Amino acid sequence: MAVDATDLRIVTEIQRNGRITNQALADRVGLSPSPCLQRFRKLEGDGVIGPFIAQVDLDRLCPNVMVLTTVSLDTASHQDYRAFEAQVAAIPEIVQCFKVSGDFDYMLWFVCRSIADYHRISERQIEDGSAKVRISSHVVLDRTKEFAGLPLETLLK
Repeated sequence: MAVDATDLRIVTEIQRNGRITNQALADRVGLSPSPCLQRFRKLEGDGVIGPFIAQVDLDRLCPNVMVLTTVSLDTASHQDYRAFEAQVAAIPEIVQCFKVSGDFDYMLWFVCRSIADYHRISERQIEDGSAKVRISSHVVLDRTKEFAGLPLETLLK
């Protein structure tokens, strides 16, 4: 989909502040409110702008541990991949999953209450799957850079 400079400014502002009012958004991107809202709705309808979620400071809510896990399937059938992906989708503690190239097949991001919970869930993943899997776990010690939106200005040059 082609976007113009105004659409890019709208998407960039929405990434920075999903709760911005239409009036404030229009002011920031140099439009009047009605055309701004029309563009926003078109971007939303085209799937460029998706559902809004809040960033939650989990450390303020409860004990937690984040683990990045690499997974290799011993078989390479499409059926095994689909079964694994369905299994991952059913585990709420896996908050993100990437199918990747390289030395392993998937990278998973777990958020659990404790290492013991992570261990229980990952063991179940090994035992319950139809394909044999190899898992390598990497406990997150500190988040040194938080996700703050996609680098649209450099990607759309």
